[in-house]
Order: sequence, then C-alpha cells, then structure tokens
Amino acid sequence: MNLIFNHENCSGCGICKLACSIINFKQVTSARALLRIEGLFPAPGHYQIHFCDQCGACADVCPVDAITLEDGIYRINEEDCTACHECVEACPQSVMIIKDEDDMPAKCILCGECAIVCPREAIILSTEENLKEIS
Repeated sequence: MNLIFNHENCSGCGICKLACSIINFKQVTSARALLRIEGLFPAPGHYQIHFCDQCGACADVCPVDAITLEDGIYRINEEDCTACHECVEACPQSVMIIKDEDDMPAKCILCGECAIVCPREAIILSTEENLKEIS
C-alpha cells in the first residue's frame, strides 16, 4: 500500500491522527499518532502533513540494527530494540514517538488507516510509487 499526501486539501481536522492512534495504540488521542499536522500560520487554513516517508534515517542510526527494511517499509523489531531512542531523535520529520507503556519507539508502517478516514482526500491510498506529496 502506498500513500499520497495533498497538503492543499488538508483542513487540519485531525481525524487521520485519531484513526492512527486507535489502530496502532487502541487509544483515542491524537498525541499518539504517527503523523503530525502543522498549521502554517499566519496563513489561515493552510496545513502541512508530516509523515514517515520511509527515508531510513532511523535505521541508519540504530546501534543494534533493530530497524529493517521489509517490502519498502522500515519496521522496528522490538525484541532487538534497546529503547535507546536514537531513532526518534534522528527522524527528520519528527513523527516517531516513544510508547508510554513500554518505552519503545514506534513509527508509521503505512497501514493506510489515515487515508481511509480522511474526509478531504488530503491523504489517499495509491498503487503508484511509494509515498509522494502533492504541492
């Protein structure tokens, strides 16, 4: 599954963030989302979606190689992870989080739930090449 992001369509509603936290953490809190929405103020109504673009910066800094590329998606192997959080600090998009319950890092694995619930098609599912941005 691939995602396309159209920032011009984003209203900043945060439904994508809620869906992400529910699917990944079974919690209804946008603070647990694995993507961010930034208001581009003072321009009213302009938002930037920050997401994991699978760049691999997290894997590059992992001292125990606990983050590996599988089918174009970087995944964290929690059994190998030492919870040093170097990956979280290295994320250029600042979209990796540390889970409260076990201190482990978490990142987007392109589940697509954000796109399924987006009412304005700011995030859409695609069969095209991996993770693109429009605008």
